Amino acid sequence: MRYIILGTIFLLASAVIVTAQELKPIQLPAPDTSGGKPLMQALQDRHSTRDFSTDTLSLPVLSNLVWAACGVNRTGEGKRTAPSAMNKQEIDLYLATANGLYLYNPTKHTLQHLLPADIREKTGMQDFVKDVPLNIVYVADYDKMSGSSEDEKTPYAYADAAFMAENVYLFCACEGLGTVVRGSIKRPELEKAMNLRANQHIILAQSVGYPKK
Repeated sequence: MRYIILGTIFLLASAVIVTAQELKPIQLPAPDTSGGKPLMQALQDRHSTRDFSTDTLSLPVLSNLVWAACGVNRTGEGKRTAPSAMNKQEIDLYLATANGLYLYNPTKHTLQHLLPADIREKTGMQDFVKDVPLNIVYVADYDKMSGSSEDEKTPYAYADAAFMAENVYLFCACEGLGTVVRGSIKRPELEKAMNLRANQHIILAQSVGYPKK
């Protein structure tokens, strides 16, 4: 019996060690902030896509995408590519992929691996969301919005998430990627799957991938 208990403890400890190793932060390569299409051309090419290839995004492309969404573009000030009401920076960027759920840290330009489970299917009600390589989930942390009334927080959060989503649209237009922003989400179910706190609220989701040829 003693050996069985010791064996069980060893297996549990091994599982914890493996999980800790798997969930280490990923340091993204520095974003390439030069080149790209002229703004007016990107606006001309911007459109929504709902038919995606299953091809995954490379790490450099992912790095550029998340930086475009809300990366730090003024290092000394910590300010970002997308504005936010009173500079509260309350919108967090979560990435749902086949390899699990990640949280983007704009200051360190890293991805924190939060969950190993594939929760893409829970990010929307459309059939394609379960197979698209990347589903972004925009989450507002109301705890960061001190100074705003409860009536102000929701419109501010939706506007700030929309700024980020449009940045992603323009990046995708430049990069030849497809994307579509989505509001049809079973929010309580997804919030539970993401282990969000009571004061964190899902605002929008956005699918990103290469268009199916």
